[in-house]
Amino acid sequence: MRWVMHVDMDAFFASVEQLDNPQYRGKPLIVGGKSHRGVVSTCSYEEREYGVHSAMPIVQAKRLCPPGIFVSGRMGRYVEVSQQMMKIFAEFSPCVEPLSIDEAFLDLSGMEHLVGDITLLGRKIKMRIKEVTGLTASVGLAPNKFLAKLGSDLRKPDGLVIISAHNAKEFIAPLPVNKIFGIGKKANEALQKIGIITIGQLAACDELYLKNILGNNTALVQNLARGIDDRPVENTREAKSIGKETTYMEDLLTQEKYHDALWDLSQQVGWRVRNICLAGRTVTLKVKYRSFKSVTRSITTEVPVSADEDIFALVEKLIGQIKWAEPVRLLGVSVSKLVPAGELLLDFARDEKQQKRNAALDALKNKFGEHIIKRGK
Repeated sequence: MRWVMHVDMDAFFASVEQLDNPQYRGKPLIVGGKSHRGVVSTCSYEEREYGVHSAMPIVQAKRLCPPGIFVSGRMGRYVEVSQQMMKIFAEFSPCVEPLSIDEAFLDLSGMEHLVGDITLLGRKIKMRIKEVTGLTASVGLAPNKFLAKLGSDLRKPDGLVIISAHNAKEFIAPLPVNKIFGIGKKANEALQKIGIITIGQLAACDELYLKNILGNNTALVQNLARGIDDRPVENTREAKSIGKETTYMEDLLTQEKYHDALWDLSQQVGWRVRNICLAGRTVTLKVKYRSFKSVTRSITTEVPVSADEDIFALVEKLIGQIKWAEPVRLLGVSVSKLVPAGELLLDFARDEKQQKRNAALDALKNKFGEHIIKRGK
């Protein structure tokens, strides 16, 4: 029988800071720096009660939560803890697919022959993580990746959700449709207009009624709504990537300059990815400082991206993980874990005007070269 576990650390960066600094415990804490141009990298659960969330501008977070404590990130420390976690994951499964610094899929298929009741592994891995790192994790255990990730998100923090094959469809039926990755605000609103609010209603709806909203992705999304997901846990990462790096004649000195430069790079990478009909699940940001020291950060998303806006949205999350302590001489953006664009799940949620705009810009670049035009943010 197939079993997949998804482990997701709870408010990872903020939890590490609260672990190392007892004075922060039980208080609203934001990791992401103190600059008004920064973005929230992670916030504690106390902070989320004020409506603050990751990728939110720092200035907005300060407005929502005046008593919040704002600290700069310590990526070296987070990587240290992440490495401890990855070693723990390897103790439980030989097949581990990291999604980011603080979450991963584990393939536990066949492990019941070694451990007996496989559902006990959920509690065991949580206890092991707590014992080694002092932190809590939320775990989803299910027959596939979609259900496992959905489960780990349902009872945060410190949650454990087990979804078995025989009750999966009934378990997810009453949940709202936006629990399915790829169903964003626009698609959710369109589904509600035709009376589809829950996953169960989406699963039971006639495919013809969904075509106008979900388009060619209707069958894929309905399969998820029925608890069906055949994607394997990938033990190795695809090496092939598409990217763009620029070394600047003059070092970049301000966060506004970094943002503008990375938006330009995201557009160039997006055009290159779309031009060969691909999309990617992993976005990587590279920074080289005046001292020639380099750092790279990556993030992996469930849904492949190819639009400039989607690539840049992930880059913005990575911006908050980097210490901009000295002038920057080089920036790079790349997309990897590439798949055919036909596998995209988010096309139905993409704004039609945005699609047409990107297509028109791509046509100009294809005819006159990628530097013929660029967009403001």
